[in-house]
Amino acid sequence: MLWKQVVVALPRRSGGKFLFLLRLVFKRLSWKSLLSIRSRQGFEHASISAVRDCFKTKSKWAPRSDVFASAGEKQMDDLKVQGLIVPETRRNFAGNALVLIVPAHPKIALKSFADLARPEIGRVAIGSPKAVPAGQYAEEALRNLKLWDALQPRLVLAENVRQVLDYVTRGEVDAEIVRASDMTEVHGQAAIAAQAPKGSDSPIRYPIAVVKQTGEGEGKESQRFIELVLSGAGQAILKKYGFLGS
Repeated sequence: MLWKQVVVALPRRSGGKFLFLLRLVFKRLSWKSLLSIRSRQGFEHASISAVRDCFKTKSKWAPRSDVFASAGEKQMDDLKVQGLIVPETRRNFAGNALVLIVPAHPKIALKSFADLARPEIGRVAIGSPKAVPAGQYAEEALRNLKLWDALQPRLVLAENVRQVLDYVTRGEVDAEIVRASDMTEVHGQAAIAAQAPKGSDSPIRYPIAVVKQTGEGEGKESQRFIELVLSGAGQAILKKYGFLGS
């Protein structure tokens, strides 16, 4: 799944527009739904588009960014080291779970991650750990379960989660490892066989924080947006799309 860019224009005291730029690995619909309640919170407009690597250099995004949200803690940690976020505003706003999924009509029944070691299991798809956060969690779990080396000849590495999901819906692999929220894209075409055993992978948490160069008045609006995401209404929408609560 591609990084997502969400730009939210807010009223500003000066009469101009106040922009949020969020880096996400979430489904567009979940954020459209979350932002659909913005009118009750004073937000006027939102648009969503796909984008890659917009946060590699400060010069590209900092001048027009006010809130940073990430599908991984490492990205937020990197910005903290660079002094680009307000540390005290950082919060975890959602979580996820790593799951093993199979085609809707599997040729082989799987009930656990350990079943991947069975000789009759063919190809297993995951996101490339070099490019996909979900793939990094998958590698960690497989290593901790002592399955990584044994599965090497059978692993199919995809460049994004959408590609991973396509493999299983077309029946081209026997199983794949993704996040629970990814299942909303393949409803009826795949099924969850098992959740990663507790302790086999690091908790999947998604942080959000105010970007440091935001002005005082804008900082309050940025914080208000974060509070919206953390509110009961925001959390209910994210849970609807498979995310765990903060």
